[in-house]
Amino acid sequence: MKRPKRAHAKKSVYPGITPGIASAGVQEALKVLEGRWKLTILFELFDGRTLRFSELERAIPGISQKMLIQQLRDLERDGIVSRIVHPVVPPKVEYRLTSGGEELCPALDELLFWAQRWKGQPTSAQQVVVGTDKGRGASRRGRARRSSDRVK
Repeated sequence: MKRPKRAHAKKSVYPGITPGIASAGVQEALKVLEGRWKLTILFELFDGRTLRFSELERAIPGISQKMLIQQLRDLERDGIVSRIVHPVVPPKVEYRLTSGGEELCPALDELLFWAQRWKGQPTSAQQVVVGTDKGRGASRRGRARRSSDRVK
C-alpha cells in the first residue's frame, strides 16, 4: 500500500534566494534569538504589551534576575526590545517590543505552530479561533496568557 504524497509548501517566496543566502540569513537571525530565555521574553511582550522588569520576572518562572537582565540587554542591543526608564523613585523600568520586534510576531507564530504540529499538539489558533472571530491577533493574545501553549 502506497502512502499518499504530502503537499509541500514552496520553499521560498523570495525569487533569487539561493540555499547559501537563505542559510546565512537564518544564521544571522538565530544569533539575535539564541539564548534559553529570549523567545520566552518575546512571547511575553507580544501583542503590544509593556511590562515592568518585575512583571517579566514573575511571568517567567525559573529565570534569575541576572539572566533576565542579560537577555533583555542583548535584545535591546539588537533593536528587538526597547527599555523605558521613568525618572521616579524607586526606579521604574519598562520593556516593550520595538517595531522590528513586532515584525518577528508572524515568524515566531509560524515557528510555534510548526512545533505544535511536529509534536502532534493542536495549535493555539485552532483552540482560540473556535471561540472567537478575531483570528491571528486572538491566537497571539491567547498564547501570551496560556503557558501550556508555549514551546518548552
